[in-house]
Amino acid sequence: MLPIRAQGNPIAMRKSRRGGQGRRTRRSVLRALSLALLLTLPLRAEAPPKAYDPYAPLPQDTGAAGLKQMLLRLQTTARLMQTTAHPDDEDGGMLTLESRGEGASVLLMTLTRGEGGQNKTGSNLFDVLGVVRTLEQLTSDRYYAVEQRFSRVADFGYSKSADETFQKWHGHDIALDDMVRVIRTFRPDVLVARFSGTERDGHGHHQASAILTKEAFRAAADPNRFPEQIKEGLQPWQPKKLYIGNVCGFGALTCPPENYTVKLATGVFNPALGMTYVQFAITGLNHELSQGLGNISVDGGPHFAFYKLVDSVLPPTTDKDGHEKDFWDGIDTSLPGLAARLGDEEKDIPWLRTDLAELQKKIGEASAAAQKDSYSAVTPLSEASEINFKLTEKISHAELSSAAKDTLLAVLGNERTNLNAALNLAAGVDFRAVVNAPAGSDPDHAFMAVPGQTFDVTANFSSPHKEIEARRFEIGVIAGGTATGTKSGPGSENFRVTPSPNAQYTRPYWHRDDPEVESINKIDDPRYVTYPFPPPALLAQATVEENRHSPWTAAATCMVKYKDADGNDAERPLAVALAFSIALEPSTEIIPVSDDGTTQIKVGVRGNIITAAEALLQLKLPNGWSAEPKSLPVSFSQTGQLKEFNFRVWPSATKEGRAQIGAVLSYQGSSYDVGYTVVTRPDLPTFYYYQPAIQRVSIVDVRVPSNLKVGYIMGAGDDIPTVLQQIGMSVTLIPAEKLASENLGQFGTIVVGIRAYDTQKDVTANNKKLLDYVANGGTLVVQYNTGVGDFNSGHFTPYPATLARGRVSVEEAPVEILAPDDGVFHYPNQITQKDFDGWVQERGLYFMDQWDNNFKPLLASHDPGEQPLKGGLLKAQYGKGIYIYTGYAFFRQLPAGVPGAIRLYVNLLSAGHEAPVSGR
Repeated sequence: MLPIRAQGNPIAMRKSRRGGQGRRTRRSVLRALSLALLLTLPLRAEAPPKAYDPYAPLPQDTGAAGLKQMLLRLQTTARLMQTTAHPDDEDGGMLTLESRGEGASVLLMTLTRGEGGQNKTGSNLFDVLGVVRTLEQLTSDRYYAVEQRFSRVADFGYSKSADETFQKWHGHDIALDDMVRVIRTFRPDVLVARFSGTERDGHGHHQASAILTKEAFRAAADPNRFPEQIKEGLQPWQPKKLYIGNVCGFGALTCPPENYTVKLATGVFNPALGMTYVQFAITGLNHELSQGLGNISVDGGPHFAFYKLVDSVLPPTTDKDGHEKDFWDGIDTSLPGLAARLGDEEKDIPWLRTDLAELQKKIGEASAAAQKDSYSAVTPLSEASEINFKLTEKISHAELSSAAKDTLLAVLGNERTNLNAALNLAAGVDFRAVVNAPAGSDPDHAFMAVPGQTFDVTANFSSPHKEIEARRFEIGVIAGGTATGTKSGPGSENFRVTPSPNAQYTRPYWHRDDPEVESINKIDDPRYVTYPFPPPALLAQATVEENRHSPWTAAATCMVKYKDADGNDAERPLAVALAFSIALEPSTEIIPVSDDGTTQIKVGVRGNIITAAEALLQLKLPNGWSAEPKSLPVSFSQTGQLKEFNFRVWPSATKEGRAQIGAVLSYQGSSYDVGYTVVTRPDLPTFYYYQPAIQRVSIVDVRVPSNLKVGYIMGAGDDIPTVLQQIGMSVTLIPAEKLASENLGQFGTIVVGIRAYDTQKDVTANNKKLLDYVANGGTLVVQYNTGVGDFNSGHFTPYPATLARGRVSVEEAPVEILAPDDGVFHYPNQITQKDFDGWVQERGLYFMDQWDNNFKPLLASHDPGEQPLKGGLLKAQYGKGIYIYTGYAFFRQLPAGVPGAIRLYVNLLSAGHEAPVSGR
């Protein structure tokens, strides 16, 4: 299980020494700086390799290697944007080739955060899974060296068609609006869809992403499309060329020539990376563990990416065979080539091309100098920066159209940000800012800033070159708070920082009220729409000077030290948190009608301040419900402390239905009724998932068999065992690694958890023991697996059966009971058609498509327009016992408290164990 334990804030810097750049220029420069620091790190000089640190630059981005990479980027204005549907869809090899190989500025727009997918590392689903996958995607992006954006549409689960996808996404316009916004902001020359927009893409989300990309290519240039963006200050933008992917199948080494326009060699070895582009990309993709991609690899041989040109505003760029050598054919990506973008307006500023050529010359001189040693590049880089600054000033005051100005200033702003980064690399700058607080004893206890509460930060600057100095330090002010600095020595300054009492918490800027149903995210802070997360809570900045040249800046995110799960020193960006975090455990409670209705509520409260007086904790109950005690006092003697409080709750009536229990803590005139969990992993950055302090209660009319002991072998992780225990069943978790020695005969039924054969080698190794258990009279319930080939080659079923990828993605799809007389539909609960009402996300997945006659299919269902699938629930007598395979999505239904699914699942566990029951 992923260790999830337990609004972004704008940064206001004091004015820099230089002013008068013009509002447009400052906006573009600050946008670039903010973007570069979204999940950025302290600036660090080259250091010896160590264990992977999600906040340390990759070795390829530090020292001489990093400088070489930045100088490559400075020599081209090429900008490319790829669109995909989910995290892990991206063509990492192509992105890495274009960014690290060609020096292009590259952006990846992933429409959804993958929140509707399956989690192969734990039981976390829906929006918290979306946070996990956002972190995974950002970690992969570091290897590709790309920027990242998302849209407001959510992954609602597998979709078989683009039509269904757009229906769930409320049409085209929400996602298209976001895509157009990103195009107008990033201004790509080339737009690349990962998919083709046809049925060969498979998943409906894949198809939709390419369909939207084709629309956005022209829509972004039309001021009448999404005019509210134009009112905000964005300008229309027309990418020059549009390509689609999936024209030859993913991973294809060959492709019919008529199917593609460009063939990109992603399998070329890059000495700076120490491997090929696609291999380096796969190293990044390996961090997407929730997708099951932790162990994939590719060989060092030839690999290619194929794309087809489908729209263009340029004169023909293909050769006689319809091919191009790369994406950039017909596009002048040199700095002087910027002048040509003005068209007839170029004659109004005849000095532009000459100045751009001089800027390019200085960057070339820096590249040549860096071949000798990095520090030699400081002088030409400083001169280039000065040229850039003066050129920006001249353009700001030139008689040009606003569109022409924005075009030039956006590129020069991006170039200036890269020049600043290159100067820091060439000068060996090491700049860090750290909160002066004791290291927390574990990741949950890392220091967090609280609105209105003062804390100290120390900023330290160093360079191996005595000529390089930090003349002035500045620190961000959190949402109108204060920051006062005091020099503490050469290259060091201490700050007293007090966030505003109204400072926003470090949390996602989006949410869904009901993730199981809604497919569009609500935006809580429009300033950050399309960004992965809000920017870091606090940034430090140093003005860097070298005695011969103009100053530049070094910036760093303010970090907090803590001990990781293994007790090692670690750090993460400072976060702003509420004074008290409230969470009800568990977040969902299932109460059987047969009970007296009494339930125990546990409320966890984390205090991020030391309380001056006792706070008061109480529950918010539905009408007619009661709790004992009515309230409890709460106090904290140290920050980061977690305490648990217990309440006994009585419903007003025990009839099937749903209710909601909340908790609120009152302290000094303020009320707190939300909580956060820390979302992290040793290989990932850290972020925070917020949710209301509520418990969703589902009262279910369900009978359970008496004295049935159930053993549950966890696979990838799910919450089914918790639900079974809540309704009164005896459930024991069987660790997979103990399966060989476990006495299985003590259990009447054993459940093999979701994806257990995929993720637990001990389950595959002991499959014969499980089948022997069935033969001796036990009931075995096996849930779905995704490794179709491995499962089928393993012959894990007692009789021949073939696992397939058939699924029913529409949760309302009709279900037919094929064997109405079978005991599964009568004991201990009577199952009728109404038990298939109210299911969430999907009916099922990974159904069998062939099976031996010893198997009896029990249910059939299908998506609209398709043939019935009967392999989702199979039952067979094997020896003295019963074997059941189910692909129906109980792992989603039971935690959601779906009554009919709970009753049917209990019946599956009870198969072969007819005995007295408790309940209705």
